[in-house]
Amino acid sequence: MVLQPKAKVRVAGQEVSFCCKASGTPVPKKYHWYHNGTLLERTAHRSGSRLVLRDLALEQAGTYHCKASTEAGAIRSAPAQLTVLAQGQQSCKPQPEPSLVELPSECPQDAAGSHFYNVGRCPPAPCAGSATNQSGCGADVGRCCGVRRMEMREIPCAGFLLPIKVVAECGCGPCARPRVLVQGRVTAADTGEPLRFGQIFLGGRKVGFTGYKGSFTIEVPPDTQRLVARFVDRQQRFVDAVKVLPFDRRGGAIYQEVKMLRKKEPVDLDGSQSNAIPLGEASGREPIGELILPAGTFLRPSGEVFKGPVKASVTFLDPRDMATVSAASSDLSFVNTEGEIVPLRTYGMFAVDFREGESGAALQTGPVEVRMDAGQVWMPEHLHKMKLWSLNPETGLWEEEGILRPAGGSRGKREERTFLVGNLEIRERRLFNLDVPEDRRCFVKVRAYSSEKFNPYDQLEGVVISLINLEPQPGHPTNPRAWGRFDSVVTGPNGACLPAFCDGQRPDAYSAYITATMGGEELEAVASSPKLNPNVIGVSQPYLGKLGYRRLDHDDPDLKKTAFQINVAKPDPNNVDETNGPVYPYRSLEECEEAPVSANHFRFYRVEVDKYEYNVVPFKESDLTSWTGDYLSWWPNPQEFRACFIKVQIEGPQEYMVRSRNVGGSHPRTRGQLYGLRDSRSVRDMLLENTSGACVEFKCSGMLFDQSLVDRTLVSIIPQGSCRRTAVNSLLRDYLSRHPPVAENNHTAAFTMLAPVDPLGHNYGIYTVTDQNPRLAKEIAIGRCFDGTSDGFSREMKADAGTAVTFTCQERPAGRESFFQRLLTAPAEA
Repeated sequence: MVLQPKAKVRVAGQEVSFCCKASGTPVPKKYHWYHNGTLLERTAHRSGSRLVLRDLALEQAGTYHCKASTEAGAIRSAPAQLTVLAQGQQSCKPQPEPSLVELPSECPQDAAGSHFYNVGRCPPAPCAGSATNQSGCGADVGRCCGVRRMEMREIPCAGFLLPIKVVAECGCGPCARPRVLVQGRVTAADTGEPLRFGQIFLGGRKVGFTGYKGSFTIEVPPDTQRLVARFVDRQQRFVDAVKVLPFDRRGGAIYQEVKMLRKKEPVDLDGSQSNAIPLGEASGREPIGELILPAGTFLRPSGEVFKGPVKASVTFLDPRDMATVSAASSDLSFVNTEGEIVPLRTYGMFAVDFREGESGAALQTGPVEVRMDAGQVWMPEHLHKMKLWSLNPETGLWEEEGILRPAGGSRGKREERTFLVGNLEIRERRLFNLDVPEDRRCFVKVRAYSSEKFNPYDQLEGVVISLINLEPQPGHPTNPRAWGRFDSVVTGPNGACLPAFCDGQRPDAYSAYITATMGGEELEAVASSPKLNPNVIGVSQPYLGKLGYRRLDHDDPDLKKTAFQINVAKPDPNNVDETNGPVYPYRSLEECEEAPVSANHFRFYRVEVDKYEYNVVPFKESDLTSWTGDYLSWWPNPQEFRACFIKVQIEGPQEYMVRSRNVGGSHPRTRGQLYGLRDSRSVRDMLLENTSGACVEFKCSGMLFDQSLVDRTLVSIIPQGSCRRTAVNSLLRDYLSRHPPVAENNHTAAFTMLAPVDPLGHNYGIYTVTDQNPRLAKEIAIGRCFDGTSDGFSREMKADAGTAVTFTCQERPAGRESFFQRLLTAPAEA
């Protein structure tokens, strides 16, 4: 499907057009359109690849999708939502929705001590389209609800007024066209070796290369529904990795770790004789099957039979090994006869590479036999559904090669075993699969939060939630644990719904292993030991007990806390305790996606101790639609995030909070006005006594949103407590003196600078990273600040030339006013 129908908003009485287009061999010419799953009459709507609805009525709202078909098969589009408004109905209400931000601890807002303030938000809903532009097939920017007007407020705090901008009015305007990116690293699944300068393909088109450390950035083409990327090792050490990468349609970058499977060392075969290659004999287990190559089966591309020496490499990915799941290709999906993309459950994948022994030229094969041990099929009903599949590297979809049918025993000592046998020819396709279609499907609701307080308004967007299907589980103890499928979904404002295999009769027939990452950082799951707490986990009893929730470290405290496992027990519609999530029937996806935060769901949260951020202009890093063009915006460019950190060393008996206070320094529109505050607690150095350090974010200098003038941000670094500045990095001091004006440093309890415009590097104690992902930019910058690298950061604070400023602190005398408080209230000109 190369053109998908797009969501539209119209007023009753207007007309609307939906368009779709499919490609294939033969070229699809027959199109059918569906409204809420019901086939529309072709003659009544004169529909082909374009559907036109005139004089719209309210009841015509809903979802529309098309299906293109030929004698070779069918494909259906993604659904597009049509919203029909009554005459005079507003699609974008002027009154903003509530949106809470956390204020500094010095700013309680009521007698109960609440530190949250309503700044308002405009929902990023589409607005009604223009009556003059309704073709619907071309590039349509459309109109969306957004901020029309903001107001500045002042919040009374302990001895000072804190400025904050709130949304005063919403209105319709042109929709922003976000830049959608996928970033990550490609490494070997076994050693972590990076894929250096590997080729990247989207479909059949090469779009770039990986970097020296295996890093990559892919810009997602507009209207993409499935992003299928193929990573190729030019040195042929690894099997090509075909990945369906999740992305955030609202913009920004999603970070992905891509693993590649190392090719198995080739064995020498005689092409004139029959040969057998085992499939899956790792860890001392019996092979899952074998590949039988009859004599004379090897062919040159011309069709000539090759009977000389053959170098044969057959790499098997064994689902009985949990470590292999990250290296599996595609998302284990195929297109059924109705054109719907549906899941497979794998029993093993294998990649083949046959070459002439002397010249190394690639070889093809005639008919070969794939034999699969029926004893390795753990669910008896799968024996009758097992098929052989090959991967289409351009679509990332598996396509049927043939059916595996029961046969007699094998040769020699294995004669007592029963096999399933299938046939295939190996031509341009080189990756194959032993799979069954699985129709026992559900959805699992998961949300991610910024802290373990689990406040509904602190949900994180842009988190990649991954679910690995496992089976069988405790109810079937005689069978080994294995994975059968995996899926990844990116959280939106209402969490994520992950597809999973489930069973209504046997609650433990399928289980799921679930993780969450954001910018490469693993989030933590809620504890399950020593006692289950349903209120914290987010799922009420008795359904929670049936699901068997267990965090990874439940039985072994040394394991990480970043995953949990559940039995995917399909909800019983006759049991009221199981009708409110977190598991939903497959046909209830919309109910899952729109479930209120009060409904049952599983939870992850970020572990970020003693950090705090405050922006005068509220902005959610995970939601680019919340960005507003304002001179006081912390991020002046929503498509590029530049994170700056300063390294501070503290000599004192404890760990201290360190604050950066950021105001306009040189731009005439912002001079003296607050951008925001950042607090970070210092981390104790494991090697130096009475020494700790902090990497504190500050607002980078640079162009503001209008891109006309540079502002050198005036930054004050203030440790809390009785502290005095004792040293400033000489390189930084020299740099600032050569780039006047120089900020006054009258207060010995603080360090003030007009922030550098240039990225200085670690010797100065200033660290700058530019990235399309704000979270990733921050993580890399913090990593460099702590230990001078970008591959994560050490919790050991090294006292080296990369420290920007040093403070010596003492215990604060009782009753003495904190410099921290006094400097907060200091006017900019002080």
